[in-house]
Amino acid sequence: MKILVLNASPKGKNSATVHTALYLEALHPEHSFTFLPVGQRIKSYEKDFTPVRTALTEADLVLFCYPVYTFIAPYQLHRLIELIKADGVDLSGKFASQITTSKHFYDVTAHRYVEENCCDLGMQVIRGLSADMEDLLCEKGQKEARDFFDQMIFSCDHGLFIVPPVQAPAREKEVYRPGLTPVEKTLKKDVVIVTNCADEDENLAGMIEDFRAALPCESRVVNIHHFPFDGGCLGCFGCAITGKCVYKDGFDEFLRSTIQTADGFVYAFTISDHYTHSSFKCFDDRQFCNGHRTVTHGTPIGYLISGDYRYESNLRMIVEGRAEVGGNYLAGVATDEEKTAEGIRSLAENLAFAMEHHLSRPANFYGVGGMKIFRDLIYMMQGLMKADHKFYKEHGIYDFPQKQKKRIWQMRLVGALMAIPSVQKKAKGKMTEAMVAPYEKVINELKKS
Repeated sequence: MKILVLNASPKGKNSATVHTALYLEALHPEHSFTFLPVGQRIKSYEKDFTPVRTALTEADLVLFCYPVYTFIAPYQLHRLIELIKADGVDLSGKFASQITTSKHFYDVTAHRYVEENCCDLGMQVIRGLSADMEDLLCEKGQKEARDFFDQMIFSCDHGLFIVPPVQAPAREKEVYRPGLTPVEKTLKKDVVIVTNCADEDENLAGMIEDFRAALPCESRVVNIHHFPFDGGCLGCFGCAITGKCVYKDGFDEFLRSTIQTADGFVYAFTISDHYTHSSFKCFDDRQFCNGHRTVTHGTPIGYLISGDYRYESNLRMIVEGRAEVGGNYLAGVATDEEKTAEGIRSLAENLAFAMEHHLSRPANFYGVGGMKIFRDLIYMMQGLMKADHKFYKEHGIYDFPQKQKKRIWQMRLVGALMAIPSVQKKAKGKMTEAMVAPYEKVINELKKS
């Protein structure tokens, strides 16, 4: 087979991810591998797409190879997908799969993003390989890479492909005209609306206008579509110690002084390619100048989204997951699918209520699981990620279970007692009573007060 490896890492040949593909190439000389450094050359392909078009046309199988960046693929791959769709190159019937490396922080949403876009292009999509960054250095990881390749070729021969996602039904989209009456600005809070709204995004512009009218406090709009980014995150870890980005476009200071100072955030975008325009992904990735620090923890957030949001299950997971991991109260998502004005008004009122009352929720699986991955990663890499390590220590994020010695000894004592037959007999039917006793105490004390 003619296999095209689209190396979407901004590190090019120094990418850990692409070395898995190089390993497979060395194992399988019977196949023809072509490597295209799209991550490093994305700017040149914006000017001349011919090399990518030619490589895609000649390939039997396209292998997307990239590191997972902020829940999805790097900005460079988002931009490439836009270029592929805009060019119109016919990929229908070609095979597609992917290789990623990460610490498994939301690798599932990254994979689904690529799968969904490949399905849009009519490709036959095979489940990819989600490897740990160090998997290729051990026998187990090498075997898993070999198994992945064998299964991929088998799937090409036997038709074992990803089931395409449900598509939104064709509908004539109405232009949303803003019409909410402005309310008095009584709440002393500052809300920043971060958007990539383009001139043609009439619906989104109207939604932003109505939201600002319905919000009982002052708000500002920051349109990142106009920010002069020098480029997407390079994954160079230059900011790991100092917090300063290697780019000189001033984004790190702009982020901290213009956006992160707000009392509430609203992200506004139009859905495209199962996320939004790549300019927003550039904004996402460049926030790595904050490392893995939840610097806006406790700040309520909301979303204004134009498009068929209800049909984008992966995007919904990303929206919820980001709020959970960041420790942000998600005040809601207003869309233009139906009852747009009502949704916008409700979001504005709920965000204001959340800011005024400092609302919070306990983290669910998305938040707990994501932060445990970061907790272990930063602890292990504290020598390099010094700013992250300091932040995690100061905010009590190092909540390792082995530190809870008192609790561990309590459970050992209970376990030892329950192993005695006579104690088992006496405790029969009373375990649940003992478990809820502390909760009953909380409620009784509340009643007394």
